[in-house]
Amino acid sequence: MATTADEVWQLLGELLQAQKETNLKFQETDRLQKENARQIRELGKQIGGLGAKFGSFTEGLALPSMETILRQQFAMEIISPSVRVSKGGEHLEIDVLAYTNGEVNRAIVVEVKSHAREESITGMIQDIGIDKEIFFELLRK
Repeated sequence: MATTADEVWQLLGELLQAQKETNLKFQETDRLQKENARQIRELGKQIGGLGAKFGSFTEGLALPSMETILRQQFAMEIISPSVRVSKGGEHLEIDVLAYTNGEVNRAIVVEVKSHAREESITGMIQDIGIDKEIFFELLRK
């Protein structure tokens, strides 16, 4: 315990110095947390970009075989990769849309996945069900 006024003032000075150092450490910690958050956001963007590139790569690998099958096995006349449709505020992207309006009147939607998962298939079926009017309009053109 401090017994004299000088000792009390010395302890107060040391306490103030310790508080300043603590504040500086908090500021540095806050700066580092913000920098880490920025780096994590950037990493997320980069991973997302890699995923998109991998998807495009997979689609590109599958397209030549897919075209042959769609023409020979299903008599498709028009095969269009990477179809993007927007109408009425709704947006839909399909990896491949093939259709014919000749002797056979049919459309085939192809989604390329590196790993087929039930939720992907269910989601695609729901998307087509919700947005089929967009595709019917597209096919009429």
